[in-house]
Amino acid sequence: MSRIILSIMFLTSIIFADIKMPVKQYISSGPVTDIVVVGSKLYSATTASCVDIFDLKSQKNIQKIEVSKIKDFMGDEVDSKIYSVDVLNNQVLILSQAKNGFRRLHIYKDKKLELIIPYTKSLTISKAKFLDKDTILLGMLSNELMSFDLKTKSYNWSIQVSGAKFSDFVLNENKDEAIIADESGSLKIHSMKDGKLIKVLKGQNLDNVFQVDYKNGIIATAGQDRRVVIYAYKFDSVYYKSSSFLIYSVGLSPSGKKVAYSSDEYNNVTVFNTITKSTLGKFGGNKMTLTNILFLNENEFLVASDDKTINFYSVK
Repeated sequence: MSRIILSIMFLTSIIFADIKMPVKQYISSGPVTDIVVVGSKLYSATTASCVDIFDLKSQKNIQKIEVSKIKDFMGDEVDSKIYSVDVLNNQVLILSQAKNGFRRLHIYKDKKLELIIPYTKSLTISKAKFLDKDTILLGMLSNELMSFDLKTKSYNWSIQVSGAKFSDFVLNENKDEAIIADESGSLKIHSMKDGKLIKVLKGQNLDNVFQVDYKNGIIATAGQDRRVVIYAYKFDSVYYKSSSFLIYSVGLSPSGKKVAYSSDEYNNVTVFNTITKSTLGKFGGNKMTLTNILFLNENEFLVASDDKTINFYSVK
């Protein structure tokens, strides 16, 4: 028996050897679905009917923006899941769960919560982000992409990206292009001026792409096929790295030279150099499936999961 215990301990030590743990943590009100950092503030979207706002340095929760709870099919009052959050010019865009499986969209500004799109519009919005102060981009579960005018409460344009189920989108730095990921495995790049297709990137992910990120001309994907794909699409360069487990989340550093991805069944994160392809470290301490990886700079990043805890790591 003692030999078995020693063998287990030995194998465990090998598995978790050289894994770096969080430098600090932020504790949200509920499991975290989306995170955004603006200045010294961390915005954490949760499944607990709220967006928590933290001071990055003190780690203190300095504000909570709450949306109303909803009733489930049994008539019981339950928390509303926040699907995505975004911030621009002190406006906080909040996409949340509503009645009958539909979604609603609020903007929080000047300590007031304004309903922009009610559930009565019968929309299944999966993600919403600002394009500018007057325009937001909506990604639908049906893989429709819509540009919505906040002043007129009307659509500038609407397109069907593909027949595949929507997974994620990311905007480039100028917010004039969006990269859309779906269950087909290919990426579609669309203009935000009129929604027109610019380019399709395909042949690397063979199945659903759970998440996509873009920084400084580099695109990274998190694939169900256990591949993290790195595209430098303007130079027609692409390669992938394989993982031992489904890759649920991915994030690029501001320069695009470093990428972090969920790399195994233990919810650990691996960081590697996108140019040399060399591994820079492995990071642990995440209890649940990862939902977001966000770099603050070239050497520090945040990891959120289906847990209340957001972990802060340093590559160095």
